Amino acid sequence: MRTYLVGGAVRDKLLGRPVIDHDHVIVGARPEHMLALGYKPVGKDFPVFLHPKTNEEYALARTERKTGRGYHGFAFHADPDVTLEQDLARRDLTINAMAEDEDGRLVDPYGGARDIEQRVLRHVSPAFVEDPVRLLRVARFAARFAPLGFTVADETMALLQQMVRDGEVDHLVPERVWAETRKALSETQPSAFLRVLREAGALAVLFPEIDALYGIPQRAEFHPEIDTGIHVEMVLDAAARLAPGNDLVGFCALTHDLGKALTPKEELPRHVGHEHRGVQPLRALAARLKVPTEHAELAELVCREHLNAHRAFELKPATALKLLTGLDALRRPERLQIFLTACMADKRGRLGHESSEYPQAAWLQHARDAAASITSAPFLAQGLQGQAIGAAIEKARVQAIANMKIAG
Repeated sequence: MRTYLVGGAVRDKLLGRPVIDHDHVIVGARPEHMLALGYKPVGKDFPVFLHPKTNEEYALARTERKTGRGYHGFAFHADPDVTLEQDLARRDLTINAMAEDEDGRLVDPYGGARDIEQRVLRHVSPAFVEDPVRLLRVARFAARFAPLGFTVADETMALLQQMVRDGEVDHLVPERVWAETRKALSETQPSAFLRVLREAGALAVLFPEIDALYGIPQRAEFHPEIDTGIHVEMVLDAAARLAPGNDLVGFCALTHDLGKALTPKEELPRHVGHEHRGVQPLRALAARLKVPTEHAELAELVCREHLNAHRAFELKPATALKLLTGLDALRRPERLQIFLTACMADKRGRLGHESSEYPQAAWLQHARDAAASITSAPFLAQGLQGQAIGAAIEKARVQAIANMKIAG
């Protein structure tokens, strides 16, 4: 029975990155051996155990065989005669197919260390094509490691394209697509996720609403990058800089301009009304992928209201209050922060505007505070009741914002 540290922990050590998860493979053991040593079983499809003291995962070395479509269509074989090399061979990328023995020696049968040095994301074996989730994982790892200079190997991209042509991607369940997308939106350079999927041909299958944005022109005086798809990529990366690891901001950034794909051709490159046209495709995307309600709601608010945020200084006080109450910002100020961060990312996701100031955010924060300072207490003291209280509060809040505009 031999134990090895495997996967991401080994990869991140070589990259000099913090190691968060420690996963292990055990060669030469049976499930009953693990139970006798006090390990707790957790795996449903194959033998995975938690260490009795550290709670880290230990899996028995295993092989897998394709038995059907999709990522569920596999049969696993775990036995003491399965070697470490066989276990590593079933992994997706060479940089994830390394191990470290108990003495700290690197076991690297598929050249993962070389690919780390060369900054390449490369598949381990032709069996890569059997699991469609791997396409999403490669795109997600591109989003994580693109800032370090990693690119997808040509031969691996060819396999991704083959997976799309063969229809494997069509069998991905919505929950898994969303899970991988959510992780990608939390990475350092999420634009790389879109680029890999698009080059593979998978963006049109999984995210047709986003794929449709590429090639749609915008007015150069506002968008020097011209192409709406490129703009969305830039907004995603701006969001990642402004709110590292926040997939809620990332999803708002991803979907804020979906309406531009629906602009009549004769109106291009202007996009009058795109903020309202974008609601329907956003709802369709969110429903198809079973996106969490909070993500879907805030993304819709950003889609519909981001132009009002950009025009904050021009808004009438009543319109500003309507914007804030629509966000439920008076009760839940954190929603306003998410909204404003996504709007700031939209401003900065333009060629030459990557560091632009966005004073509208501070102004809307002040407007929210001014409106929230108005409570029902003085109106109750005046003897107002029912709807009269609500009307008086709204009027006072509008006036508070108006006074702020005058003072500013």
